[in-house]
Amino acid sequence: MENRIKECQLDLYADRTSTATMRANQLRLWFASMAYVLLCALRRIALHHTPFAKTTCGTIRLKLLNVRRIKVAMASACPAVHTWGCAAKHLAAAANARASPA
Repeated sequence: MENRIKECQLDLYADRTSTATMRANQLRLWFASMAYVLLCALRRIALHHTPFAKTTCGTIRLKLLNVRRIKVAMASACPAVHTWGCAAKHLAAAANARASPA
């Protein structure tokens, strides 16, 4: 658990609580926590057949997202295009499995 807390603090900037109000600090922590949950779900659902299956959230952020804010736009020469393709297939399959009645 300590490693996961450290990962969230260092990789997703959850330690940035330097604003003047408690509400702003709490909002920052909520955003960092939600980013961590989303990246863990991405790793678990979409990246489990890729080299990124066991990487940290920081590595996924640096290698696949390249920024702290997510805006999906892929260059034609993206070095991780195959990984993105696999991730998209797995996410679509998971979404379809949840949408269809069991």
